Amino acid sequence: MAVKIAVKGVSAWYDSIKALDGVTLELKEGEVASLIGPNGAGKTTLLRCVCNILKPKIGAVMIDGVEVDELTSRELAMKIGYVPQVQPSHLPLTVLEVVVLGRKPYVNWSLSNRDFEVAWRVLKMVNAEHLANRYFDELSGGERQKVFIARALAQEPEVLLLDEPTSNLDLKHQLEILSIIRSLAKERNLTVLMAMHDLNLACRFSDVLVMLCNGRIYAVGSPSEVITPDNIRKVYGVEAKILKTPHLTIVPLEVIS
Repeated sequence: MAVKIAVKGVSAWYDSIKALDGVTLELKEGEVASLIGPNGAGKTTLLRCVCNILKPKIGAVMIDGVEVDELTSRELAMKIGYVPQVQPSHLPLTVLEVVVLGRKPYVNWSLSNRDFEVAWRVLKMVNAEHLANRYFDELSGGERQKVFIARALAQEPEVLLLDEPTSNLDLKHQLEILSIIRSLAKERNLTVLMAMHDLNLACRFSDVLVMLCNGRIYAVGSPSEVITPDNIRKVYGVEAKILKTPHLTIVPLEVIS
């Protein structure tokens, strides 16, 4: 598989605070990768660098061999769909109207029939077509998350970036949304990079885990390669037991003082 995302020696700052320190990473087409690590490790910052919201001071991010900094905002929106963790809670629009906003990169003068066809199609992909005529403000948290993911998919991106896609969702919606994301990645050869706090969910639905610590990559590889008692101890400061049936499961035992 070809390399879709290449992060090359990226360091990034917020004012005087160094958030990323020499991060290098490659992700292939169709892979689902999760960024894991404690609060402040650099997960959200790396996502923001990949979609060019935050420009690194050192290094570069490339999509299909082209630096994201060289792409216009319209070209970037056709390549990357981004769902941040913090989203507007009030939108006086129907679900279909929210989703069709994702077609903005393709619109010249007015929305076309194809724009609405794409919006309907992605709503079906996330099992939310029945919500199309509902007002966004009437939806539950899980339903809203589906709508935001659908809006990103309406961009017809090759890369999907998700910042804590399961935050504030109940267990049913967590499993449903991550199952949909993984299926879409495999069916559409979509490269997915998501920041995750829940290690068990990250293990279950990811091909690759990228463990960050203090702005650096501490470990990268398959879940079984990255999730070890030693790595959990050193990165999270927690003693843990790793169970391997049927999915890799982390059982915290105690906090290391």
